[in-house]
Amino acid sequence: MYSSSSSSTNPQYLHDVFINFRGEDTRRTFVSHLYAVLSNAGINTFLDNEKLEKGEEIGHELLQAISVSHISIIVFSKSYAESSWCLNELEKIMECRTTQGQVVLPVFYDIDPSVVRHQKGEFGKALEVSAKSRYIIEEVMERVLNRWKKVLTEASSLSGLDGNTFRSDRELVNKVVEAILPKLDNNTLPITEFPVGLESHVKQVVGLIEKQTGNVCIVGIWGMGGSGKTTVAKAVYNEIHRRFDCTSFIENIREVCEQDTRGHMHLQQQLLSDVLKTKEKIHSIALGTTRIQKVVSGKKALVVLDDVTDFQQIRVLCGDNKCFGSGSVLIVTTRDVHILKLLKVGSDSVYKMEEMHKNESLELFSWHAFRKASPKGGFGELSRSVASYCRGLPLALEVLGSYLFDRTKQEWTSVLSKLERIPNDQVHEKLRISYDGLKDDTVKDIFLDICCFFIGKDRAYVTEILNGCGLYADIGIALLIDRSLLKVEKNNKLGMHDLIRDMGREIVRETSAREPGKRSRLWFHDDVLDVLTKNTGTETVEALILSMQRTGRVSFSTNVFQDMKKLRLLQLDRVDLTGDFGYLSKQLRWVNWQRSTFNSVPNDFDQENLVAFELKHSNVKQVWKEARLLQKLKILNLSHSRHLQSTPDFTKLPNLEKLIMKDCPSLSNIHPSIGDLENLLLINLKDCSSLVNLPRKMYKLRKVKTLIISGCSKIVKLEEDIAQMKSLTTLIAADTGVKQVPFSIVRSKNIGYISLCGYEGLSRDVFPSIIWSWMSPTMNSLARIPPFGGISMSLVSLGVDSNNLGLIYQSPILSSGSKLRCVSVQCHSEIQLKQELRRFLSELTQLEISLASQTSDLSLKSILIGMGSCHIVNETLGKSLSQGLSTNDSIASFLPGNNYPSWLAYTCEGPSVYFQVPKDSDCGMKGITLCVIYSSTLENIATECLASVLVINYTKFTIQIYKRDTVISFNDEDWKSVVSNLEVGDNVEIFVAFGHGLTVKETAVYLIYGQSTSMEVEPSVTVEVEPILEVAAQLSLDVKTEPLPGVEAQLSPDVKKTEPSPSVEAQPSPDMKTESPLTVKTEPSPKPNEKIFVRLAKSVGVCFCLNQSPKLRS
Repeated sequence: MYSSSSSSTNPQYLHDVFINFRGEDTRRTFVSHLYAVLSNAGINTFLDNEKLEKGEEIGHELLQAISVSHISIIVFSKSYAESSWCLNELEKIMECRTTQGQVVLPVFYDIDPSVVRHQKGEFGKALEVSAKSRYIIEEVMERVLNRWKKVLTEASSLSGLDGNTFRSDRELVNKVVEAILPKLDNNTLPITEFPVGLESHVKQVVGLIEKQTGNVCIVGIWGMGGSGKTTVAKAVYNEIHRRFDCTSFIENIREVCEQDTRGHMHLQQQLLSDVLKTKEKIHSIALGTTRIQKVVSGKKALVVLDDVTDFQQIRVLCGDNKCFGSGSVLIVTTRDVHILKLLKVGSDSVYKMEEMHKNESLELFSWHAFRKASPKGGFGELSRSVASYCRGLPLALEVLGSYLFDRTKQEWTSVLSKLERIPNDQVHEKLRISYDGLKDDTVKDIFLDICCFFIGKDRAYVTEILNGCGLYADIGIALLIDRSLLKVEKNNKLGMHDLIRDMGREIVRETSAREPGKRSRLWFHDDVLDVLTKNTGTETVEALILSMQRTGRVSFSTNVFQDMKKLRLLQLDRVDLTGDFGYLSKQLRWVNWQRSTFNSVPNDFDQENLVAFELKHSNVKQVWKEARLLQKLKILNLSHSRHLQSTPDFTKLPNLEKLIMKDCPSLSNIHPSIGDLENLLLINLKDCSSLVNLPRKMYKLRKVKTLIISGCSKIVKLEEDIAQMKSLTTLIAADTGVKQVPFSIVRSKNIGYISLCGYEGLSRDVFPSIIWSWMSPTMNSLARIPPFGGISMSLVSLGVDSNNLGLIYQSPILSSGSKLRCVSVQCHSEIQLKQELRRFLSELTQLEISLASQTSDLSLKSILIGMGSCHIVNETLGKSLSQGLSTNDSIASFLPGNNYPSWLAYTCEGPSVYFQVPKDSDCGMKGITLCVIYSSTLENIATECLASVLVINYTKFTIQIYKRDTVISFNDEDWKSVVSNLEVGDNVEIFVAFGHGLTVKETAVYLIYGQSTSMEVEPSVTVEVEPILEVAAQLSLDVKTEPLPGVEAQLSPDVKKTEPSPSVEAQPSPDMKTESPLTVKTEPSPKPNEKIFVRLAKSVGVCFCLNQSPKLRS
């Protein structure tokens, strides 16, 4: 409800409030009422009297009154712009807001804020009249008018009160008083002099508090040292403390506890004194905790615990938090987020202090360096350099800004140069608190190693190396993140605030400021050169980095490392070593040696403790001439080694986990022993353009998660054995010579990302496109991919679990390139089968299927599909169809019904028939004949347009899919696969899918049996079902389908019964269900055949619950 550029720490105000108003409008109404209420509340309010206003010029007394007031209330009214006096006062108020942090509250009385903000209508005209009547000289008048417009716009843009939204002046006055009282409250805490950006932090923390609905609200403010946690906590306290029965702000908890053994008791005494408003004496911590719980019991309390470093500090002061009354709020500021986790503060109740934005940083720095919001002339670039160095850390901006206040440019330049090597001591000491709070020396070592060597490196990579040094990096890195000393950035890279980094490096430098050879870590270029040139390295040195990219190559004798016997980490770039490599430390865990000149690793170089060995951009032709067992080596990186022709023998690297050989253009041979690396997780062979093939043994690596061979243009084939790589999640093989997608690729359960043969993306998006290439190679732009390249052509049937991602996509029902004849998919539940099949059938209804109502004017044709022994039935049907179709009689008149004991008949409009397998005690089913009555506007042959036949068993949750080639040439094995999945009582549907150009009128299923006198005979049934399910509106056809049996509520269809043969008394089975699962109504549309296959591929994939994307590239 108010706005100020700052809150002064404690200036000497003569007045609490100054009221700026147009007397003619409001003196005897609103302002009079406001003044009275403020005075009665004991608020010292300055109100200019009428005698002052009669003067020609605004007097010194008024200007002085404004400058010594804590708050200015601006009352905008309709005639406000008519008073040059008001406008000049307004200029002074806005000046004091900028220079002194005066609080300004605009009140819009009987006028719209936008009118003032934009100087509209009569208000704007009055403003111009005031300027012209006051100033005769045109140039002066324009200048003053522009100033007035600017302050009017600024003031009216502040957060204020619109009188039009209140029912009465009294209500508006009360709201004004309510808004300013907190700013005048003696219980408010002093905060920073220049609170740039503070308001947004306060709003967000207050928002977290107001969102919580429990009895006691707990909010954490977490961030690195100097990020402004305490300032925000104080500002929040000031904002909300009046809502509570009792309040306490306990500051500097860490410092109090560290400096005094009785620190906990002192803090308890402070909390009790704040709540009881009396001095309290505590004699033991336990009694103090008990006393606090009793005092605050049932009270609505606000308690802020600032700079908590140990969970015990919270327990001592607040117990278990249950003693507080409903509506209480506990705010904890800390550098260690783990404390908040112990306190069970949810992640959505932790406010993380982020670095300030660039513009805010510059403004805050300018306030401290120049006492204004922007740099003064000539210091702009220098100011931006310092602000950039501070990286948005408020502490550093404040300290350095104050330090540089009123200094010369030369002094500024000198300070900046020094900061490049040595951080400011005040900033350093504040940040070092977090480091000193680390009790475990191994965690401190991890922090210092990362400061000096591993910022920007992959977290897993660094963890591997530091674990090899015995530093337990998994937990150590997690602790550093909790303590705000480290963060994980994009792509799992380790990041750190620049000032935290500099603090860590300064800790190392301070151990031997004048003799770098006695420091534990050497990273600064000049220091390293000095140590190696003068051979002053000592046993203290544990890590060293030297990069000569700026100055060209340099060479040293290996004896300069002779005394560095504890050297663990070594990174060299454009550095040559000559002499006996036995001088190098045997404790080396990490060697990153770029642009080395040797042709092979020297034999006398002891590498037995190496965890990571990187030889990027090297001249090696052969890695090791004499292979030695490197039991601990986990990472080998030989990237960009242009002369390397073959990989090493991997039998001596039994624990290798990552093999990286990017851009090795001469590499032509991978040693077959790579197949013995049981722990290998990553293989990166990108751009190895001479590599022709991958060893077959490599495909046996069961732990490999990532395989990268992109750019290996001479690799022309990936073996089907790749399916043995059970853990493979990422396959990147773009720009290779591979022309065919291995059948087994899409069978993998784990592949998440793939780039191969022009396909790239998440597997759920890519696999459907691969299927499309197998479904209709002649239509696809990627026709070069054979449907089942490399798979055994003797495989005729394939069983699939519905969790096998993408397997159905390469089903041979969609191609004719192999002998695979059937895919059987096992779903996990009835719900899964029904839901997914319903979605599948909804998609499939777009395959130009229609009913009789759309086909009455076309001649009818038929197709018979036989499965098993069905010759007699087919002959009978053939005769009936020939006669019936030629006379164009109704279908019911010529399609045979049941012919006991030879067959049972079921018919249904549309492309599918639903039935229940009848009881058959004496003999089994011998065959099934499908009779499809259709019409066509084209001279299409049905067998050419047939896509597939689906046999869906709702009882067993299975779907069997037979491709066209199988259906038109059914053999005994195919029949066995059908009948083996059918048992008495099973609910079954057979669906016949055709392509473009055919309209299905009716489908009949004939179940063929042998002679039996005891068989229960069912009449043939024709099912008509009213559609109740509307398929998604986005389908191009107007399709309506009936839910599958059991998907929704059971249907009660109208059943037409065909009389059985007169020689047999037929009784319907009580178990027989006659519901039809699908009634389809469509309009034929001349869509390309390609679209049909695309939809079919997508639908089949969706049907089998393969977690694929619904999108399919066509």
